[in-house]
Amino acid sequence: MANPEVGGGRDETPEERADRRWGDLLQELRVTQTGVQILFGFLLTVVFQQRFSQLSPTDRHLYVVTVALGAATTGSLVGPVAMHRLLTGQRLKPETVVWASRLTVLGLFLLLCTMTCSLLLVLRVVTSDATSAWIVGLMVVWFVLCWLVFPLWVRRRGD
Repeated sequence: MANPEVGGGRDETPEERADRRWGDLLQELRVTQTGVQILFGFLLTVVFQQRFSQLSPTDRHLYVVTVALGAATTGSLVGPVAMHRLLTGQRLKPETVVWASRLTVLGLFLLLCTMTCSLLLVLRVVTSDATSAWIVGLMVVWFVLCWLVFPLWVRRRGD
């Protein structure tokens, strides 16, 4: 099977390919940005809850790391939009698509980290440390399977 990244899968110019890939990337970003913004919004409200003062110092540090990761995730997933806006008309669309795609992959990795810390924070409050660690570990494996292993498996089968 031809690799569309090098132009062998479709009859399109580099500009047409960049336009198509940009449109695809925008659709992916719309889905992830909404979820990340909702998660980040909820994270920001946690500190204002009455029980927050009862958290252990470890859980408070975990909360700070989680909020910082949420902010970094948001920045990484909004970055491609800012990049596109600032580079529009500069005849850099193929390069913009490549860098925006890299920012999106980074954003997905940061989202995995944010989800991991969020789950750990919540589960440490609800269950024992050992139970929460096991559940979070299983969820990380699940995310890696869904977000990385399965797509790479499909890609390999397509080759």
